[in-house]
Amino acid sequence: MTDGPKYGFDTLQIHAGARPDPATGARQTPIYQSTAYVFRDAEHAAALFNLQEVGYIYSRLTNPTVAVLQERIATLEGGVGGVCCSSGHAAQIMALFPLMAPGLNVVVSTRLYGGTVTQFSQTIKRFGWEATFVDFDDLDAVKAAIDDNTRAVFCEAIANPGGYITDLDAIAKIADEAEIPLIVDNTSATPYLCRPIEHGATLVVHSTTKYLTGNGTVTGGCVVDSGKFDWSANDKFPSLSAPEPAYHGMKFHETFGPLAFTFHGIAIGLRDLGMTMNPQAAHYTLMGTETLSLRMERHVENAVKIANWLEADPRVDYVTYAGLESSPYFKRVAQICPRGAGGLFTFAVKGGYDACVKLVNALEIFSHVANLGDTRSLIIHSASTTHRQLTADQQRAAGAAPEVVRVSIGTEDADDLIADLDQALSKAAS
Repeated sequence: MTDGPKYGFDTLQIHAGARPDPATGARQTPIYQSTAYVFRDAEHAAALFNLQEVGYIYSRLTNPTVAVLQERIATLEGGVGGVCCSSGHAAQIMALFPLMAPGLNVVVSTRLYGGTVTQFSQTIKRFGWEATFVDFDDLDAVKAAIDDNTRAVFCEAIANPGGYITDLDAIAKIADEAEIPLIVDNTSATPYLCRPIEHGATLVVHSTTKYLTGNGTVTGGCVVDSGKFDWSANDKFPSLSAPEPAYHGMKFHETFGPLAFTFHGIAIGLRDLGMTMNPQAAHYTLMGTETLSLRMERHVENAVKIANWLEADPRVDYVTYAGLESSPYFKRVAQICPRGAGGLFTFAVKGGYDACVKLVNALEIFSHVANLGDTRSLIIHSASTTHRQLTADQQRAAGAAPEVVRVSIGTEDADDLIADLDQALSKAAS
């Protein structure tokens, strides 16, 4: 549905990428639970392996169910192509893989999900890559952190856990001046609230586990390519601009143009890293995307009401929700996320760490889980769970201080959620 009339978001989230099954006429995309696919003949097989023809070979690389999801997410984000994979963490590695090499670095925001901080500060060192962490509100510091070995800039549109909103336009300008791509994690916002490519992002990554699926059933990730970056402008990205030995010297950018990154992600990234999304996970996520706009509207509506209530409660020290007029990011909402600031934020409980633990244990509707983006309201004490591997300074920089809890506001009745928080705060304060 990328050609012809320009459809609205609500239409695209249901129809993009999907067509009735040609064999049966099934209206819902089937789960193609198949490892391999029969070639028409030897010539057809050779053309597929030479990347001269698009089709299905082996489900580590391509699968019809996953292909529909890739097209749908890419369409919703305004990109030219997408590559789905096994998790959001896998998507981050998949995004960096064609760009990086030993000795190179990526400049990243300090306001990131704790697992991402660990992945970038520790794990990628095993590839010989480095990450430089910078406060992305300090644009001069971002510029200063970029050097001749920097190959990407990475941030979250709405940062997890604090709900901070990044000035994507300003960061994209810095990345453009340095001739390197901006990678934006859009998990917390989704393309319904924010479209990073429209603000200058080169690549967008998702943990599809979260809002895109929306029901807490499967893990998955996706990398969306804007198709707008010139990979051949200099010699910084040889994986995309130089001859590829595994394909007889073919140059991905020269051959595939705007789809170079997408084809590389499948033909080399999935081929060699093997971080494949399974078709059943793709099916669950496809069903989730069909109601994305409806859910996000309710997430935002509930979050605004609950954040205002919490901010006025004397048992709460502060609330980080960007949708509050008191937030330093409130004016940025209209610029970056015009449909709302999302459903994720933190609040600090008076009484510190111990009060947070009491609060979490006393809640009845909120679920204490390490997840977000579910229809159910969720809560977690980040300092003792998702961010516990970080130092105290890193925790505070990420918005996960010991006195803070993170909430992912669901689609339940907002008054019921407020009542649940009220009784739990009373027990936490006792």
